[in-house]
Amino acid sequence: MWISNAFAQAPAAGADAGGLMSFLPLVLMFAVLYFIMIRPQMKRQKETKAMLEALAVGDEVLTVGGIFGKVTVLKDDAVTVEIATGTQVQMQKGAITTVLPKGTLKSA
Repeated sequence: MWISNAFAQAPAAGADAGGLMSFLPLVLMFAVLYFIMIRPQMKRQKETKAMLEALAVGDEVLTVGGIFGKVTVLKDDAVTVEIATGTQVQMQKGAITTVLPKGTLKSA
């Protein structure tokens, strides 16, 4: 009685072309996400994998825990690192973050 009836309105002229344009922001957001986050992360993973594959006995390394050491034994997925004279620690290869330049441990 006090509420008036609501009637559907006809779509505005040219509204059909807006269907494709509504997906444009979604496509742009995905493109930005890919170039800002996904692509650099994939590049970093590839570099880390190459560094771990090139790891050799005698390399000086930095571990995830911040321990400096020299690689003494290499196995498939394990590495033994000498952190002090006579002190060796066995860890996974993935725990190595950086291969340091030769002679870094002598100067530290």
